[in-house]
Amino acid sequence: MTQTFDADFLVRWLAAVAEAVDREADRLTELDSAIGDADHGANLRRGFAAVTETLAKDPPATPGAVLTAAGRQLISTVGGASGPLYGTLLRRTGKTLGDDERVTRERLAEALGSGVAAVSQLGGAQVGDKTMIDALVPAVEGLRGSFGAARAAAEEGALATVPLRARKGRASYLGERSVGHQDPGATSSALLFAALDEIARTETSGTEGAS
Repeated sequence: MTQTFDADFLVRWLAAVAEAVDREADRLTELDSAIGDADHGANLRRGFAAVTETLAKDPPATPGAVLTAAGRQLISTVGGASGPLYGTLLRRTGKTLGDDERVTRERLAEALGSGVAAVSQLGGAQVGDKTMIDALVPAVEGLRGSFGAARAAAEEGALATVPLRARKGRASYLGERSVGHQDPGATSSALLFAALDEIARTETSGTEGAS
């Protein structure tokens, strides 16, 4: 039987993301201080905390509605580039999912692919430009196989930004000086998929326990 996921699963995923971002905020800011504005961790911490609060107050009924609401909240809460980029990712993913009450992992991967495409269009970045796209694209491909594969691919993609020269975003102004630093956006993107894998494992173990 194909496993499907409801709105509560997506709410728990985003709550796990908020916890991970809060835990790693200082590291994200440290990475950003080397090649950015030194505010990535603080901005995402504020944004995902607001997402968690919003979803807890008025939980949407469908997975798509959860992600659309989360994306809208990020755009309105987070300044700089990360708010619009992460907001676009989640909002487009949610709109692509539509009104289905439950979604499969494959369907979520497809929808996230559309979200990543929207982020790429918004920021003009491609794989190899040393941005969040370097983690997001392989993660979506990995998600077509499993949650664990998505997590591993995102983490590998983030690490692969270290030797790259930034071609987009604030870091691109540094030229060769951006080489040798891990991209903060790719790093935070990897946190999203690590959290997704953790929640999926919880879901699976809970299902096995119930059966």
